[in-house]
Amino acid sequence: MELSFDEKDYASCCGSSRFAKEMVIASPFSSLQHSISVARNIWFNKIDVNSWLQAFSAHPQIGQTHSPSVASQTSAQWSKGEQSTALATATGSSLQELSEWNAQYRNKFGFVFLICASGRSTDEILAELKKRYTNRPIVEFEIAAQEQMKITELRLAKLFSSKESISSTTNKDSIVVAKKAEEDRISIIGGHVTSDSANSPGKSIQLPSRTRPPITTHVLDVSRGAPAAGIEVLLEAWRGTQPRPTFGVADSGSWIVQGSSTTDSDGRSGQLLSIVDDVNPGIYRISFNTGMYNPNGFFPYVSIVFEILESQKKQHFHVPLLLSPFSFSTYRGS
Repeated sequence: MELSFDEKDYASCCGSSRFAKEMVIASPFSSLQHSISVARNIWFNKIDVNSWLQAFSAHPQIGQTHSPSVASQTSAQWSKGEQSTALATATGSSLQELSEWNAQYRNKFGFVFLICASGRSTDEILAELKKRYTNRPIVEFEIAAQEQMKITELRLAKLFSSKESISSTTNKDSIVVAKKAEEDRISIIGGHVTSDSANSPGKSIQLPSRTRPPITTHVLDVSRGAPAAGIEVLLEAWRGTQPRPTFGVADSGSWIVQGSSTTDSDGRSGQLLSIVDDVNPGIYRISFNTGMYNPNGFFPYVSIVFEILESQKKQHFHVPLLLSPFSFSTYRGS
């Protein structure tokens, strides 16, 4: 049975009006899994930064149950439920400390501290807030976007399970997927969520197929505080007699081009690989033609080499470049 909802319903799941409109356009959905797959694609690939910020502003500060922005009654109820563990484990002093750190966070980053709070105690949330406060703004912005997507997935599961016309089988799938989302939230490492999950006994769940290539990148010009558009990007994979090139030794092998693109106005690369469920394990290299972008800079080009293990082939690898004329850095994003 195909299901669809109105913009108000989708806005309860994610406070971005653009996201809600895009979900309505993409409706109807054949299953909860289908809606989550589409929602991920819309959130990460279609809507802009302002839409992300609008969604962030729809959330109350952790420790409170209402948002300063206009939110639906459904969204407010869900938010209260998601914070129930935190509120139940809070003391007067911990709530005061949480409020103070929330204020510091907002002053630094310009938006509310966002975390999928379901099942988390006040102490756990406070510890995560303090850790993430040390992040660079661009890093924290992406982490907040990932947290928003986890909240959206959980709420989509609630939305689908509340529909009286859903069959009992679909209701059962909704509960399982909601449980899967809960397990994912516990698997945060360094602020990022891996896309792998352990196989559970019994009937296996078909995870949503990828909505983007397994390896992606974007470039931010930190000297301007803006995306770097027009940078040529090349993705290569190592192929040789050895599984990886030996440092300082000439090996019988070479780098094989996997794809190329140019960053768009948001600094994001186009499709560098085909959208496949499993990426081939091995050594990869992303190179950026930074000299053409900044002829007066110190780096004529930048190459980032990384390894994907057999156990990671279902995960997503986002390898961004933070660039200035005389320095660059990178990290593994989501």
